Amino acid sequence: MKRQLILEDGTVFIGEGFGSLTDSIGEVVFNTGMTGYQEILSDPSYCGQIVTLTYPLIGNYGINRDDFESIRPAISGFIVKEVCEIPSNWRSQFTLDEYFKEKDIPGLAGIDTRKLTRIIRRHGTLKGAICSIDMKPEEVIDQLKATSLPINQVSQVSTKDPYPSPGRGNRVVLVDFGMKHGILRELNNRDCDVIVVPYNATSKEILQLNPDGIMLSNGPGDPKDVPEAIEMISDVLGKVPVFGICLGHQLFALACGANTEKMKFGHRGSNHPVKHLRTGKVAITSQNHGYTVEDTSLEGTRLEVTHTALNDGTIEGLRHLDYPAFTVQYHPEASPGPEDAGELFDEFLDMIEKSKKEGVLTNA
Repeated sequence: MKRQLILEDGTVFIGEGFGSLTDSIGEVVFNTGMTGYQEILSDPSYCGQIVTLTYPLIGNYGINRDDFESIRPAISGFIVKEVCEIPSNWRSQFTLDEYFKEKDIPGLAGIDTRKLTRIIRRHGTLKGAICSIDMKPEEVIDQLKATSLPINQVSQVSTKDPYPSPGRGNRVVLVDFGMKHGILRELNNRDCDVIVVPYNATSKEILQLNPDGIMLSNGPGDPKDVPEAIEMISDVLGKVPVFGICLGHQLFALACGANTEKMKFGHRGSNHPVKHLRTGKVAITSQNHGYTVEDTSLEGTRLEVTHTALNDGTIEGLRHLDYPAFTVQYHPEASPGPEDAGELFDEFLDMIEKSKKEGVLTNA
């Protein structure tokens, strides 16, 4: 069935609908990953966004039970050049079309995704609508211009109540701002005793759990839309070792007095080179973010840049000069993407052990 994508700048793409036939509005972004579409579509950081994949053939290995990064996808739509109708993989249980029908997610195939990506790169991310071919573009454009994108994405995807993922090792409180399952999996693999808490958990509630460390997860949207988390992080710094990923990295920077800003089209893909400034080592990383820490805002803070992006020089890692706390903008758990940076989870646990031995933290 013919359907269309209409952008707020007036551009119209006509293609074939798949999945749900519901109409949807969202911020249109692109991801350059060649594989990992199941992890991408289930990443909570895409909440409210219409995701375009630049790789031309999507769905060729189907959908399986094991590769989800959340229980329910939060994307508003999915755009591909060609969608595979007959996947070939021994783990495949559904086609992309079948899965999107079940989850009520609209998809659009058969459009020029290269052109769409170039538009986003030139003008920045745009609001867009996947809708019926019968909709008049001028009416949809007016609707898009009058629509404000949501600012409550974190509350939509965060857990509502705390829950444990038991282990015999260090206790880590994982603050869920839109956590990918890969983060929890990496902590479980290291036998951590994990307690996942909601995004709005207070410092008092977290410290009452007597954690050995606190992890700040990834998540969607503008970090400034989560002021309660900024306050919490400020309160726990110096009391418990902290490790932040993606949105957690941005929130950590804000809590330490730095600033964040929206990027033109963000980093979304699994092949972003990042340099560790101390060692000179370069890791190929998985990334998904539309905001970055403003480098000039670090002046006067107690933060040091540890990693930078080789493509555009943006900040990819920070550490606190006084407290056991560090963060990265990219995803060391990958899912999808290379696992070059998985050792950061070990560094976090080493930091916890060192803090225990030194006994300098109050945890109260």
